[in-house]
Amino acid sequence: MQIISSPSEMRAVCRAYQRGATQQTIGLVPTMGALHEGHLSLIRASRQRCDRTVVSIFVNPLQFGPAEDLAQYPRTFQQDCAMLEQEGVDLLFAPSPEEMYPPTSETIVDVPVTGARLDGASRPGHFRGVATVVAKLFNIVQPDCAFFGEKDAAQVAVLRKMVRDLNFDLDLIVCPTVREPSKLAMSSRNRYLSEGERVEAEALSRSLRLVADVVRQGEHRTQVIRETLRKELTHSGRLKVDYAELVDPYTLETLKADKLPAETLVAVAAWIGTTRLIDNCTLRIDEAGE
Repeated sequence: MQIISSPSEMRAVCRAYQRGATQQTIGLVPTMGALHEGHLSLIRASRQRCDRTVVSIFVNPLQFGPAEDLAQYPRTFQQDCAMLEQEGVDLLFAPSPEEMYPPTSETIVDVPVTGARLDGASRPGHFRGVATVVAKLFNIVQPDCAFFGEKDAAQVAVLRKMVRDLNFDLDLIVCPTVREPSKLAMSSRNRYLSEGERVEAEALSRSLRLVADVVRQGEHRTQVIRETLRKELTHSGRLKVDYAELVDPYTLETLKADKLPAETLVAVAAWIGTTRLIDNCTLRIDEAGE
């Protein structure tokens, strides 16, 4: 595995892959490091679909607010490199903040409407930082495919909008959420949790499973489903709920209809102690209403 920190060198190596005699395809997996099985599932999907796989590790300062955990965010670079080597990654792009955002840099990418919903509402500027860094990665690597996890469904909606609006020539591939045996969605921030907090955090996935069960049993009234979701999340009294919403999976708009549409994103975010976690599921109702 080749490790590159310079954007210009990264661009040159990727162009050589794509323009050589074999014209190899490139899959990109953007990460902030502290890798876990969820990241590895994206890498495996890329290796299955593309000739070459590029992983980026960059803790992006633009997507952290002033009071958020930028300084404390887990950094496990050597361990991450060993995992990437084992997975057969071709290139690791690991730039410094100065290389990604030179002192003269002033351009940002904003998706102001979609990006102001869910996490964008509770973390102002977060998705502006995400869109800016991902747009830069797309321009540097120019991947044929980019891989993201469905756990970050709001991020996926913002990036899909950016890809359409800016005419990026790539396929954005969304892979299933990978969960721990307890059903807690895998996240780099899970390592912040104490044993007791991990048990409390299971309420996020439990609330989603309950809602899915209620819908399977024939309940399609949005107000009932929303109340069921919030009641389960707040049952223990130990979680501080950030949001618990039923939204359009593409625009992130809150559902206003009395009955569920064909496709609904159920999205939750909550604080467990000092750790904020997110999770979601998608409800789909066929023409028979099942």
